[in-house]
Amino acid sequence: MTIVPHDRLAQDVLDALIEEFVTRDGAVQGHIETPISQKMAAVLRQLKAGMAVIVFDEASESCTIMPKEDLPADTSEPSSGP
Repeated sequence: MTIVPHDRLAQDVLDALIEEFVTRDGAVQGHIETPISQKMAAVLRQLKAGMAVIVFDEASESCTIMPKEDLPADTSEPSSGP
């Protein structure tokens, strides 16, 4: 797995990834319905604060968002440069 900095993604790609994450089966918690826009804003705040990260899994060729503290030990940091 490799960390993908959120600020390296185009805004529309980042928005789509966050929307998919917050609407994914099992992502709904509690009994109070929170608007998707509020859920997306909360995830974006966590990404900007470094509390959550976007990871790319080479094996499945997919991205997901996870709490930074839950990263597997073998997760690599992004390479520097453009």
